[in-house]
Amino acid sequence: MTKSQYASSGVDIDAGNRAVELMKDSVRATYNNSVLAGIGSFGGLFDASAFKQMDHPVMVASTDGVGTKVKLAASIGRYRGIGHDIVNHCINDILVQGAKPLFFMDYFATSELNPEQTAEVVMGIAEACREAGMALLGGETAEMPGVYREGEFDVAGTIIGVLERSRLLPRPDLLPGDLIIGLPSSGPHTNGYSLIRKVFEGESLETVNPELGCSLADALLAQHRSYFNVLYPHLSKVKALAHITGGGFIENIPRVLPENLNAIIHLDTWEVPFLWALIQQRGNISAEEMYHVFNMGIGMVAILEKSQVTDFRKSISEPTFVIGELVKGEHKVILN
Repeated sequence: MTKSQYASSGVDIDAGNRAVELMKDSVRATYNNSVLAGIGSFGGLFDASAFKQMDHPVMVASTDGVGTKVKLAASIGRYRGIGHDIVNHCINDILVQGAKPLFFMDYFATSELNPEQTAEVVMGIAEACREAGMALLGGETAEMPGVYREGEFDVAGTIIGVLERSRLLPRPDLLPGDLIIGLPSSGPHTNGYSLIRKVFEGESLETVNPELGCSLADALLAQHRSYFNVLYPHLSKVKALAHITGGGFIENIPRVLPENLNAIIHLDTWEVPFLWALIQQRGNISAEEMYHVFNMGIGMVAILEKSQVTDFRKSISEPTFVIGELVKGEHKVILN
């Protein structure tokens, strides 16, 4: 068969069809009774009639990417974890407002479509959606020679969730004396990878580091975890949540604070994983910048009234840390 003019220009429609064939079972496995149309439709259809049972439904939407973590993943040929990264990052971003995820839409773009590679990423997306009880309603796969360098790709996603307006976070009653609880991260999550790649440039990522207990690749490409299943059943006890993403502690915690409060973070209240010490040492990075760029082992913080803390921590099925408190101030984070 003669190669088409379009394929000769760098866009292979048959490769796109092959990618869809490889991923379609994983995508359909995320469907529930609310999905009316998905793969093959011009637009995904989601039945919103359940909203009628809510008093005052509020829809929450967020769009994000994985950043340059994709470049690190591509360099060593690990793709499925990136799918989990984009979904879980977005889940956490709407969880901090109290929302339950309904459906997800993904966007995958690359220089030259490799069906197996593309399917690996989307399968990871579908796996993460299933874990959260969320439908992967649709997406787009784009082959764009000349826009992306050979072998490179990018992934982004949009999430839609819903909550009762009365349960919207942060609550307006944040007060001095409220305590800050930290939940562990699973690694760098999806932030700081431009700096990470610079720090470890030229190093063998597959060599096991005895102090890490794994290879650099395993540590750096650990999947961005979701906090939904752990936290969502207990949001009635919580006044505010902050997802520690780009901007670290310094920028993310103030996003949920009123103008008259500061958050004091006590840095000796949890054991920072060795990976962060390694990054700081190899990159000669100041402690202040580390907490401004990375999550330092704490991926989510919850702010609670002091009287709720003991019960909350007992109800969470993993270690948590009391890492600070709110005080009167000027909408800042103080590292102590």
